[in-house]
Amino acid sequence: MATKRHKKREAVGGIKFCVCCAFSWLKNKFRKSEKPAHLKSGIWGEKKAVKFLRSKRWKIIGERVRSGKHDELDIIANDGNTLIFVEVKTRKNEDYGRPFSAVNKEKRKRLSRAAVNYLKKKKLKPDYIRFDVIEVIGEPGSKPEIRHIENAFQLDPSYKLWW
Repeated sequence: MATKRHKKREAVGGIKFCVCCAFSWLKNKFRKSEKPAHLKSGIWGEKKAVKFLRSKRWKIIGERVRSGKHDELDIIANDGNTLIFVEVKTRKNEDYGRPFSAVNKEKRKRLSRAAVNYLKKKKLKPDYIRFDVIEVIGEPGSKPEIRHIENAFQLDPSYKLWW
């Protein structure tokens, strides 16, 4: 039942709607949604990690690269003849442990799968591949502490390189 404020009107095709509610619905439908804080923080950390790697003269090949339906590689970089897949872990602080501890066995397996899929998709056969982890501790608007853990883990044994 319509209240005084929400008067139902008849539209084309016999659909009843309230003008103010329809306007609000349209406005929300086409508004760019705001990202949750943890996603903003993660993207900020990835940008800081890219800046850090560029300062080391690494060539950044890709950022947030999708290599499958559920697989994403944060950063793909090249340092000489080594192709490096970098996982970035961002935390506001270390109250619950180091960010690296979030790269557990299951995460390493997913990253290995993503890397192998990427190599197959691009038909690449680099001399060497490596998995690094970059820890970014801080939050947007502050100067972060960045730790780079080179060769953090090996390719999961369930995946093989074909060359």
